[in-house]
Amino acid sequence: MVHFVGAGPGAKDLITVRGKELLEKADVVIYAGSLVNTSLLDYAKKECKVYNSATMTLEEIIEVMEKYRDRTIVRLHTGEPSIYGAVREQMDELDRLGIPYDSCPGVSACFGAAASLNLEYTLPSISQSLIITRMAGRTEVPSKESIESFASHKASMAIYLSGSMLGELTERLIEGGYSEDTPAAVVYKATWPEEEKYICRLADIESTAREHNIRKTVLILVGDVISRTAVEKSRLYAEDFSTEFRKAKNDN
Repeated sequence: MVHFVGAGPGAKDLITVRGKELLEKADVVIYAGSLVNTSLLDYAKKECKVYNSATMTLEEIIEVMEKYRDRTIVRLHTGEPSIYGAVREQMDELDRLGIPYDSCPGVSACFGAAASLNLEYTLPSISQSLIITRMAGRTEVPSKESIESFASHKASMAIYLSGSMLGELTERLIEGGYSEDTPAAVVYKATWPEEEKYICRLADIESTAREHNIRKTVLILVGDVISRTAVEKSRLYAEDFSTEFRKAKNDN
């Protein structure tokens, strides 16, 4: 059995309880060595066989899974595997081989970054949507999902895998509709011990990253929610708002 497990954004204690328990039971762990905090491997048994997928091809990963198909295998992905995890191609091969698998969710970096900055992405009257996207690089992005088209909504955005293209990213965000003064954040290795986080103007994303020598493992957040100024309160806890569990105080 293969368990696809989300390692969380970086901090060792931000893996889920289920994910930690699966690591403790694993006979084999294949982990994304370029991104996963290796201290998570401390949860594995001493006799557990460990493979670093950063040095492996898809075919080599599947060979290991097939070799140990009758054992407990954890495929440890960074963050939340369903976001830029390249898990579907592995699952397709496991389907072909008749090897069972399941998935254990993890905390994605955008949520780790929000926690580090004490942000809420969905503030009343400011933004009720979070767009998770990336710039096109070695992996293409469908044309209908351009940065400009998403920017036109002026919703909260979390932009992954774009650290080497921050100048172009800024230009395209502004072209799409954000103003140069839109609040933004540059977050390096969210929740890791070496985390760095900087709030700036959208126009200053590239210079902020350059000033702090940040080139990769960076998440860019954009949107007015980042300013954290006084906002309209949610209706959820208002005295005159009834719910299934609470009657409005002015209701008769």
